[in-house]
Amino acid sequence: MRFKTELKNIRTFSKLTAALNSLEKIAWVRLDDDTARFTVIPDTGSQVWASLSMDFMFENYHIQSAEANNTINLELPLQPLQRALKSALNSTSASLRLTKKEGVPVLSMTITTTTDASAPSAAAAHRAASLDDDPFDDDLPPEHLETSLRREREKIITQDIPVRVLHPETVETIMQPKVREPDVHIQLPPLLQLKAISDRFTKLALASGPAASRAGGPKLELSANMHGALRLRIASEAVDISSTWTGLENPQLDPAQIQGPIEEHPSARFREAGPDKWATVRVDGKDWSRVLSVGRLEGRVIACFADDHALILYVYVPQYDDSGADDSVVTFVDTSRIEPAFGP
Repeated sequence: MRFKTELKNIRTFSKLTAALNSLEKIAWVRLDDDTARFTVIPDTGSQVWASLSMDFMFENYHIQSAEANNTINLELPLQPLQRALKSALNSTSASLRLTKKEGVPVLSMTITTTTDASAPSAAAAHRAASLDDDPFDDDLPPEHLETSLRREREKIITQDIPVRVLHPETVETIMQPKVREPDVHIQLPPLLQLKAISDRFTKLALASGPAASRAGGPKLELSANMHGALRLRIASEAVDISSTWTGLENPQLDPAQIQGPIEEHPSARFREAGPDKWATVRVDGKDWSRVLSVGRLEGRVIACFADDHALILYVYVPQYDDSGADDSVVTFVDTSRIEPAFGP
């Protein structure tokens, strides 16, 4: 079993890891000839299924295993990976290799940085400043010698991330949950704005009394229609407030991606029913806040509502290094919030 690669899109890779780490500390990573999949399944809350082409983050990669398509399954701690990627942000190059150290499998990240050896130290700068203030100095101003010579020093850092290699039988039962066709699909407003309002609503609910804490945390009501509107609401005995966005986009469906005629799709019925027909789900306020941290990926986010059943977010991550390449997709699935919605 072998895996070795150079890293690219390190900043985006780091942001993705940070978003996953906010939900769970361990990820299942599945690598093969074409695709890198990152899956996070916490005990409670939203699941994440990220499917990225191998050349989104890796280049000049070599992967080999005895499984079909050279598949390698790893259990990967996200916090050490996030620290390593943070160290690599300003590197001149970084590579990743699956190896063993003292009998323990690790992903070894080698980071190469360059420092300017000609830059003066703090002490040298202080001495130079003292010389400039010398009253016995000549009246002639100092002249700087401009040269094209630049002395640089290369620094190599190695960070080892412990992993566990998983047998195919261990992961064959891990499958993305199947959810019925959505009733509403809508592009979300800027996530930073949505997160700020969601967090404020959650804090208001917590401050209103202990009932929310006893119920497992404040529940936010999210509603959307097929006429470009999204509504966020928090309701309890002490507080009932909402915020609404309008003019949002309801993306067109791809007929090749759905079963049956497009006019019979649930979203078509919701569109025909008019702007008063809402699909609604309830989400845990704290979990929702962590999910919205995916906004750091700076991609557009499509929310799919299965009324009173499930919420799925599709985050389309652009490839900044290749503007002509297709976006990669990170999928957030929350099927655990199926409590009845608030009344009108």
